[in-house]
Amino acid sequence: MIVAPLKAGAADPVRALLATMVKQPGFADPQNPLIPFVRFETIHVARLLVLDDPTLGDRDAYPDNAIDVGPSLALLGYCDGSADKLLDRLAAEAETGLRAIFTHCEGFDGAADLRGWMARHRIRPAIAYINWVGRTVHQVREEAALHAMLQQEIGDMPVAPPQAVASELRDAVRRRAPTLTRAPHTPIGWRVRNFLHLLSLPVAVLLLWPLLLLATPFIAIKLRRREKRDPIRCPRPTPDRLAMLSRYEDHDVTNPFSAIGSIKPGRFRRWLTIVILWAINWTTHHIYTRGRLARVGTIHFARWVFLDDKSRLFFASNYDGSLEAYMDDFINKVAFGLNLVFSNGIGYPKTDWLIIGGARREQDFKAFLRHHQMPTDVWYKAYPGLTTHDLARNSRLRDGFEQGFADADAARRWLAEI
Repeated sequence: MIVAPLKAGAADPVRALLATMVKQPGFADPQNPLIPFVRFETIHVARLLVLDDPTLGDRDAYPDNAIDVGPSLALLGYCDGSADKLLDRLAAEAETGLRAIFTHCEGFDGAADLRGWMARHRIRPAIAYINWVGRTVHQVREEAALHAMLQQEIGDMPVAPPQAVASELRDAVRRRAPTLTRAPHTPIGWRVRNFLHLLSLPVAVLLLWPLLLLATPFIAIKLRRREKRDPIRCPRPTPDRLAMLSRYEDHDVTNPFSAIGSIKPGRFRRWLTIVILWAINWTTHHIYTRGRLARVGTIHFARWVFLDDKSRLFFASNYDGSLEAYMDDFINKVAFGLNLVFSNGIGYPKTDWLIIGGARREQDFKAFLRHHQMPTDVWYKAYPGLTTHDLARNSRLRDGFEQGFADADAARRWLAEI
């Protein structure tokens, strides 16, 4: 993620430039002349947007909490392999387009070292969620092609027992020589870093538990006092605002969501947010790596990012279905998790003891999200039309195609998924 403040008066001109990159509002043309995303075969999703915080006025609810911050430009995405190598390629192969975009940012001019400038403005996320760690763009496309071949061939299969049909279908598709590349081995350095990260949470708990035990009553009392007096800011969106945001939604089975807001002032809320995000980031690295974030299975990628010395928080996700269904999914399945993170934000619906209430106040929560939402000016997805369910199914089809079936029930399940 690269974030840079925009020059005075540059928000509208850069939005007009970003509009030349899309086929429909917000939905990128993969071959647009500024950043032809389709050439960069490791990118899963990417977006560009103007970070123009619609909620800065909410900070007035707290004394001496004003902030002088203007709109910024953000470029972010998820890729296979090294992000540094991708940035090297972007700087080399999309230099003209990137310079045209970043020239609207403070501190960038025609003579700037593009790659160095991007590195200086790069921000790492507090939480990064990946639906299925290790699944590459290449794998997704190959498995989707295999599914299409299986669908084409199965119509010509004679009526027979499941194992016989599955065996003949596999032979028919093998004759078409589908490309099914094995994923490269995970670098040993990544494995070592991941293992050390795995140890970080249990080691921290082991070392700090006496202090945490003593501090918990004081933290609980301080939290409850603040919850009782924190103001709520959940204005209902106007029809015009809903119409504007809706223009950027539902051009594909997957949608982007971008939101920004301020953390409640004071060291208590800031450190509470830092610790909670750190713990959740541990779970997304080591627990929620195989298709689900808690019980929610419709998210491809998501991230939470601190901005402005941890006084604000940016959230971006890529989810299947409509925004209304997305919000309902979270409310019904992991409302407590939403409360853990977002209740530290200014204006959040009233919570009790950090996890009770909040998102359960459905209409207030939905209004809160719409209040903080920003339009995603440019959004790219490398495999439009495919949901997280499709990706998981296609991987299962590949496994059956390559490995065969132990019995008739396994063959029947495999055929049913085609």
